[in-house]
Amino acid sequence: MPDTLGLAAIVTKFALYLGVMTAAGTVMATLMFRLDRTRVLAAAFAVLGLTATILAFSLRGASLTGDVSGMIDPEMLGLLWTTSVGTALLLRLVGLSLLIAGLFMGRFGTWVSVLGGVIALWSFDHVGHVSSRGTTLLDIALTLHLLAVALWIGVLTPLKRLSSSPDTYNLAADVGHRFGVVATVSVPALIIVGGYMGYQLVGTFTALVGTGYGQALIIKVLLVGGLLGLAAANKLRFIPALRAGDPAAASHLSKSISVEWIVILTVLGTTALLTTYLTLPT
Repeated sequence: MPDTLGLAAIVTKFALYLGVMTAAGTVMATLMFRLDRTRVLAAAFAVLGLTATILAFSLRGASLTGDVSGMIDPEMLGLLWTTSVGTALLLRLVGLSLLIAGLFMGRFGTWVSVLGGVIALWSFDHVGHVSSRGTTLLDIALTLHLLAVALWIGVLTPLKRLSSSPDTYNLAADVGHRFGVVATVSVPALIIVGGYMGYQLVGTFTALVGTGYGQALIIKVLLVGGLLGLAAANKLRFIPALRAGDPAAASHLSKSISVEWIVILTVLGTTALLTTYLTLPT
C-alpha cells in the first residue's frame, strides 16, 4: 500500500487530471458548440490544474528524498527541472496560463485558451508510462485519447446547465445533438486508441489478469464501458426526446450527466492510481 507521500501523490495526480482535462475540454467545447457562461468554470478548473501541477512537482522531489523536506529542496527540484518532469511542468504552467489569459481576451481569446489547453494536455506525453515506451505512435495515440476525453468531459457541465432550465431546453437539445454527431467519430476512435495503448502497455493476457496494473486497467475499462452506455442513452433516447419537445427528457438527461460525472471521477481516480502507484507489467 502507498505511504502518506504516495497517497498525497495519487490525490494530487487526480486533481491534476481533473483540472487540466476539464479546463481544456470546457474551452474546446465552448469553441466547437458556441457555448456561453463557461469562463468561470474553465478558470476554476485551470486554477485547480495549476495548483496540482506545482504540488505534484514538489511531491516528486519529496519522493526522491524520501522526506517532506524534498518538496522545497532547491537542489532536488533543480535536478527535476532538467528532466522530463520539468518539461511537463513548464508545458502545464504555460498551457494553463494561456488558457486563463484567453478567457479575458474576447472572442479571439477562445482560440488562445484552446491552444493553452492543448499544450497542457500535450504535457502528459512527456511523463508517465506511455512516455517511457519512447514510441511516437503511442505518443500520438495518447494525445488523441486525451483530446477526445477532454472534449467529452468539457461539454457535460454546460449541457447539464442547459437541460436544467425550460428556457434553454432547445439549446440543450441542439448542443447534445451536435456533440452526438462528433461522438460518432470520437468515441470509436477513443475505443480503438485506448485498446491500442492498453495492449502496448500490458502486452499479454496473463499480465492483464495477473498483475495489479492489469486488474486496475480492467476496472477502468469496465467503468468506461458503463460510461459509453450512459452516453448511448443520452444520444439515442434523451436528446431525441428533448428535441421532440418532451420536457421530461431534460430531467433524465440531467440525471444521466450527474451519473456520468461520478463515473468519470472514478475513472480519473483509477488512472491516478495506475500512473502513480502501480508499475507496468514486466
